[in-house]
Amino acid sequence: MDYSYVFLILLLPALSFMVLGLAGMKMSHKVAGLIGTVVLGTVFCLSCYTAFEYFFGQGRDANELYPTVTAFNFTWLKFTELLTFNIGFRLTPISVMMLIVISTVSFMVHIYSFGYMHGEKGFQRYYAFLSLFTMSMLGLVVATNIFQMYLFWELVGVSSYLLIGFYYPQHTAVAASKKAFIVTRFADLFFLIGILIYSFYVGTFNYDLTVIPQLHTQIAGAAGLMPIALFLMFIGGAGKSAMFPLHIWLPDAMEGPTPVSALIHAATMVVAGVYLVASLFPIFVQFAPEQLHWIAYIAAFTAFYAAAVACCQSDIKRVLAFSTISQIGFMLVALGVSLPDPMTGAVAMTEEYADVNGLGYMAGMFHLFTHAMFKACLFLGAGCIIHAVHSNEKFYMGGLRKYMPITHITFLISCLAISGIPPFSGFFSKDEILVACYNFHPLMGAIMSGIAMMTAFYMFRLYYVIFWGKSYYESHIDEGAKKPHEAPLTMTFPLIFLSAITLTCGFLPFGHFISANGLSFDTHTNYMVAGISIGLAFIAIVVATMMYKGEQTPIADKLAKMFPALHRAAYKRFYLDEVWMFVTHKIIFRCVSTPIAWFDRNVVDGSFNFLAWGTNEAGETIRPWQSGDVRQYAVWFLTGTVALTLVLLCCL
Repeated sequence: MDYSYVFLILLLPALSFMVLGLAGMKMSHKVAGLIGTVVLGTVFCLSCYTAFEYFFGQGRDANELYPTVTAFNFTWLKFTELLTFNIGFRLTPISVMMLIVISTVSFMVHIYSFGYMHGEKGFQRYYAFLSLFTMSMLGLVVATNIFQMYLFWELVGVSSYLLIGFYYPQHTAVAASKKAFIVTRFADLFFLIGILIYSFYVGTFNYDLTVIPQLHTQIAGAAGLMPIALFLMFIGGAGKSAMFPLHIWLPDAMEGPTPVSALIHAATMVVAGVYLVASLFPIFVQFAPEQLHWIAYIAAFTAFYAAAVACCQSDIKRVLAFSTISQIGFMLVALGVSLPDPMTGAVAMTEEYADVNGLGYMAGMFHLFTHAMFKACLFLGAGCIIHAVHSNEKFYMGGLRKYMPITHITFLISCLAISGIPPFSGFFSKDEILVACYNFHPLMGAIMSGIAMMTAFYMFRLYYVIFWGKSYYESHIDEGAKKPHEAPLTMTFPLIFLSAITLTCGFLPFGHFISANGLSFDTHTNYMVAGISIGLAFIAIVVATMMYKGEQTPIADKLAKMFPALHRAAYKRFYLDEVWMFVTHKIIFRCVSTPIAWFDRNVVDGSFNFLAWGTNEAGETIRPWQSGDVRQYAVWFLTGTVALTLVLLCCL
């Protein structure tokens, strides 16, 4: 099939970034916004068309693999026949799925920003950065090799830095952008080391076993180092996806505009780590299965930690931020428990493997897809609420269901979805993850079921506080409080669109399109696991209803007073930020950076300063020799001649 047009998917947002970045200030806000939005609308249409052509454009038997299509791949730098820096466009089932996710959410964010960012200084700059961010993530998911992935990986980091620090006059925004940039750069150092180890011993940056048949043999030759290289790459992904203990940047990233939060949390930066592990999954399975286990354990702990913290936050965006961290944990757990039968091997995965053990891989990707839609809806809904009350804090909300009906309904749909209530999409994807976890080990299944229950609790805690709690407006109307109002159509349309997808996409036969071995398979509801998860979710919702539905919350207040230390610790994120500050300032800066700085100033700089001083003094000493006085030159000439003659006589 002809995919010659797909280069436009990367080129159009790149051109939009350059046009808006260079000439945006000469345009009106409306023109700049229209350029960015129309470009992303075109990218969205191209991505949907590409997905249709890839999955449905040609007849395919159920036992056939979806092909890996390289639309173009040109050499940038060449070292050996295999070790080359290539830039290309690769279509696989998960990359095509990511094209849909990224373009859909980004297009909705562009439309939404027309209303949310109206009148903001730097409006044109904002849309330029959105285009750069979208182009970077699109380039990452269609990369033909790890080097290209790393190149766009760093562009995603730069884009997030620019957008998180968009309100640069505010100190908190600048600090948050620097924090995100430094933490992710620290993690990316390990990613780069892993890439270098991989490329040095394998001899190529390519990682697709289906494209290069001899690649399996080359990787097998370095099998002893593959676990190290792959786990180092995962650390880079853990930084992007905010896995413990590298999660500290993500809550502070809420200092950026709320549509940016939706873009970062739903479709771009935080799922990069998940996509990385999914892309390298065949190599993980064959050469580093233990590392997949460790990824599952780290992700499970991260999911629990983030859910516990989310239960006590008062800032609406921080609750959603920790929710994202927890849900990314679910996705990585799903990938981590997707291991083939050791007797089967990873090259010839059987249909039995696809139906059972490969369930986690499919479920992780399915949850990535569904989560992108309802989490984007939640963040954009939060933006509508903030737009109405001019605050992120729950104290200034309450009773908003009467004033913001569209935001209320769409927010409720997304809360039900993330809580795993049927027939909303989150139920189908999360239920498959839980089944895969129970297949892996009953304890893992029980832990993840408990975390899913916590998810339902903190999301409905947030829902009731915002829409059913004591109304700040009604209780402060005498003090001049402004009446909340529904957001304009440019902001509510994306909510309606995303909630409609949330209502329907759970019924997609996702296993027909994406699976661990490329073969389509049908999933079957495990009624025992589904019953347990639904029951736990309903219990959590009932508990949240009893505690938070109403103008007064006596039970919640009493529990906070009974366990003040625990409540305070959860609110303060269990002091992980303070731990990092202690490690960086008291240990790294004081014990490592300060001695190195002293050595640099006194030894390195001192040595060069001494050489400069010595050279200068020597020049000053011999400067009189170049006085221009011919008589002085004659004296030196005669003196030298006599001295040379005496030396020659002595030698004879």
